[in-house]
Amino acid sequence: MDIIVERDDGKVLAIEVKLGKTVEASDTRHLTWLAQQLGDDLIGSVVVYTGRHAYRRGDVAIVPLALLGP
Repeated sequence: MDIIVERDDGKVLAIEVKLGKTVEASDTRHLTWLAQQLGDDLIGSVVVYTGRHAYRRGDVAIVPLALLGP
């Protein structure tokens, strides 16, 4: 994980940043591991990448960097 955002109540958002144009299953393995460790305390997992399409891979949101800003 590259970024962990923790709220005041202890809930966590995990973000992985990839420079590639594709996201493979192996790119989400640390996020999957963290989900197993935190259970309900994990409110979301995101991979930000340089590709073109937003989608979900299981419980992980895959989001193009271009969607986050100009």
